[in-house]
Amino acid sequence: MQLEKFFQDWPVDNVAAALVGDTEAQLGDQNKIFELASVTKLLSAYAVLMAVEEGAFELDDAAGPEGSTVRHLLAHASGVGFDSREPQKAPGERRIYSSAGYEILADLVEETTGIAFADYAREGVFQPLGMTNTVIYGSAGHGGTSSIGDLRAFAGELLQPKLLAEETLEEAFSNQFGDLRGVVPGYGMQKPCPWGLGFEIKGDKSPHWTGDGMPEDTVGHFGMAGTYLWVAGGQACVVLTDREFGDWAKPLWQETNTALWEALG
Repeated sequence: MQLEKFFQDWPVDNVAAALVGDTEAQLGDQNKIFELASVTKLLSAYAVLMAVEEGAFELDDAAGPEGSTVRHLLAHASGVGFDSREPQKAPGERRIYSSAGYEILADLVEETTGIAFADYAREGVFQPLGMTNTVIYGSAGHGGTSSIGDLRAFAGELLQPKLLAEETLEEAFSNQFGDLRGVVPGYGMQKPCPWGLGFEIKGDKSPHWTGDGMPEDTVGHFGMAGTYLWVAGGQACVVLTDREFGDWAKPLWQETNTALWEALG
């Protein structure tokens, strides 16, 4: 499949994209470094889940505000605010999208392993996958950079995990804490707002940044740097740009993903 036709009218200076899975294709400079913004959360979640598998802590261990667990924090259900560690709701009451929650998780990894979170992610996730262009340089919630080549490798791991057990990834892709309502940044209140362990779940959200006709169990994440990654039906797609998310992106992403999904058959 040729990807150029799907992105030729995008109003960005630079775009790189890749399809991974049953259909393979790529577009743009595979080594160009892009800001990831909140797509960083997927990388951070993977590192946290690795720490769980290695026995540093368990998903249902206490973390964050009183009554909250690692699971709550990964699923944006701990009650902490977007950029504040102060609780705004009781754990399990509302899906509050939170970068602060991922910073709490990064601190927990450091406390329990004795390894700085950025180093833990690099040594445990990035190096084994050959992701030499990827780094978490700041917040575990939004402070990462990578290339499309690296994220192709990560997407391949999501389709056929080698670093984590398949059961762990199945849990990460499964809705946590029932039908909580919550806000998807840029898309408003969603009732319900399904979310896994780090991975947003499409569900019946509409409008949505993934495509019309894509299955409800589509998982992924987008970032305010103009980036996204989704996994659905044995296929993954990664797109990186250098233009911040805004009104230009909302209809275009949906239209592009709809056309891509239809082309994939």
